Amino acid sequence: MSKKHYLQNKHQARQLISERATFFATHYEVKLKRISIRNQKTRWGSCSKLGNLNFSYKIIFLPQNLLDYVIIHEICHLIEFNHSPKFWAQVARTVPNYKMLRRQLQSFRLS
Repeated sequence: MSKKHYLQNKHQARQLISERATFFATHYEVKLKRISIRNQKTRWGSCSKLGNLNFSYKIIFLPQNLLDYVIIHEICHLIEFNHSPKFWAQVARTVPNYKMLRRQLQSFRLS
């Protein structure tokens, strides 16, 4: 998708993602730092070592359950900065069917 599409949707993405991230951060009792909305080509979301969350603006076009899964996944990295069993246990607290959602997410193209 074009840069124009990104610029047209960035504000809406920031609003929605920030709202959902705040909701889930409260649930997980973590503090959010910076949330960046980007035109990422390879990742739906990421978490930096500094605890900053980055999201592709395109997650707003995913079904709600997948959008929430991506946000929860990144928030759980604020607790466990890896993909260990402890990390997946954190994800499963809110998304017990995360394995199914991970498979569904793979059917959506990011680029």
